Amino acid sequence: MARWQPGARERLVVAAVDLFSEQGYDTTTVAQIAQLAGVTRSTFFRHFSDKREVLVAGQGALSRLLAEGIAEAPASASPLDAVAVGLERASSEMGAMNRELGPRLKAAVAASTELQERDALKSVGLAAAMTAALLARGVPDPTAQLAAEMGVLAFKHGYARWSEGDPDENVGLAHHALGALDELRAATLSLD
Repeated sequence: MARWQPGARERLVVAAVDLFSEQGYDTTTVAQIAQLAGVTRSTFFRHFSDKREVLVAGQGALSRLLAEGIAEAPASASPLDAVAVGLERASSEMGAMNRELGPRLKAAVAASTELQERDALKSVGLAAAMTAALLARGVPDPTAQLAAEMGVLAFKHGYARWSEGDPDENVGLAHHALGALDELRAATLSLD
């Protein structure tokens, strides 16, 4: 087993998701994840504090990308248009591995209450990052919070469609996330 083999973090994520979906979250151990990934337990703990944290691998980067996109939107952009720029920015960083893991990760989360709770916290974190970016643009608080929550929903729906769709389809995550945001915009019109 190579001590500093590149890609350890990604291999750990794939191994954990595979084991969570095959045998369940509760029965999966850190030792099993490390072994399947071809690393030591200490390497696992250099990347993650515990097996729950594997679920939110990349959350910090995703939050940063969403916030940067919102910040870079034109000054004239509406709050939802700024969120759309954030969604495009974050989507551009999602690759084949993210797409492949989607259905397996969804199944693992659905089978574990603990992972469902961690996933909900991830959504809260993404919404908080987008809300802060919108507030920094001068968007009033309730509007910023609503636009951010819609952004999280759009990202989640878009990611589900993208990851569960035809892998040969030459349509990226941004297409699906922005489509989901447009659907949410339309749905808000029926709320009155």
